[in-house]
Amino acid sequence: MECYRPPEVLFEKEKPYPPREYVRVDYRGLEEFIRRVFEAVGVGGSYARIVAENLVLADLMGISSHGVQRIRRYINGIVAGSVKKEPDIRIVSDAGATVLLDGDNGLGQVVARKAMEIAIERAGKYGVGLVFVRRSHHYGIAGYYTLLAAEREMIGFTATNTRPLAAYTNTMAKYIGTNPISFSFPRACPPPILYDAATTTVPVGKIEVYAKTGKPIPSGWLLDLEKGEEITGDADKALQAIREGKAALLPLGGLGEERGGHKGAGLALIVELLALTAGAAWAIHVGNTTTPGGANVGHILAAINIKALTPIEEYYERVERLIAELKKLPKHPKSDNIWLPGEKAWLTMKTRKKIGIPIHLNIYRDLVKLSQELGIQPPAPLEAHTQ
Repeated sequence: MECYRPPEVLFEKEKPYPPREYVRVDYRGLEEFIRRVFEAVGVGGSYARIVAENLVLADLMGISSHGVQRIRRYINGIVAGSVKKEPDIRIVSDAGATVLLDGDNGLGQVVARKAMEIAIERAGKYGVGLVFVRRSHHYGIAGYYTLLAAEREMIGFTATNTRPLAAYTNTMAKYIGTNPISFSFPRACPPPILYDAATTTVPVGKIEVYAKTGKPIPSGWLLDLEKGEEITGDADKALQAIREGKAALLPLGGLGEERGGHKGAGLALIVELLALTAGAAWAIHVGNTTTPGGANVGHILAAINIKALTPIEEYYERVERLIAELKKLPKHPKSDNIWLPGEKAWLTMKTRKKIGIPIHLNIYRDLVKLSQELGIQPPAPLEAHTQ
């Protein structure tokens, strides 16, 4: 079977391109630093490792909105007592292929990892494993969990709701979450096919990155809840408007039904419905990382055992045929390539493992400040670039 493989060269068009002012750090050193940060505030070693893996994978793949720049969010939750360092994660209901898990206000990454491990185990036994989660927190990059299933030759799925950040189509209120969805499909050769996206045009973490790096907000991302118009320009002001309840993220598709915003809003609502089915909070009732008593975020994680449906080699062959057909389609003259879901992220990861992860200087300075507060060594820069 012929298998499509991306070229094993440095990916010059990292996703996203490095900022104008940055330092590169070794991903292993960054992961070790994050692990030690969480251990310094009392999180156990195995739990700290899971959070570190999740955050570093985001930065490796170019999803800086969910990478190391988010570290203080989780630390603040632990310090405030809203996030438990050693939660009693337990199965509340067990119906064989379907499980309900209570996260006991633990770190979302820790709770969701356990949920996906249960889903994979049940899929091996029943053909499919479906785990609903309540009383959890923000779980970082969704693809981290679906890739666990792909590594076991299974299809992975996850979705989660978040604190209210977005305006449902045709409304003037910040009501629903960014509610990301992820699927992964294994392949005979890497990379697996990975879809991981918010149901809003962008996650709020991207606004945070733009605010920290001084980049302007383009059109199609934010709605002014006082004027009903799109917000563009100063990202720091836009972020402040979100925090003050004066702005909301737009659903995938953008403003109004003509651009398809109702489709993104509909997907976000589906995730809210799944979360409330688990007994989690929904929409405006979801808390944040420092909410007293916990955020009560809901997750849904699933694994599908391909071998229960078709011989794995036959599945792999059919996937490669589909990929070959896609890659041979006429390419738009202004496009550089025909990309598979997750392919650019995979190439970015392979490149950054070799040359380091670029971190904006403002974010790196915050890491240094955090290291001084906790008395640990910050990740050493491999190189610095300033303009």
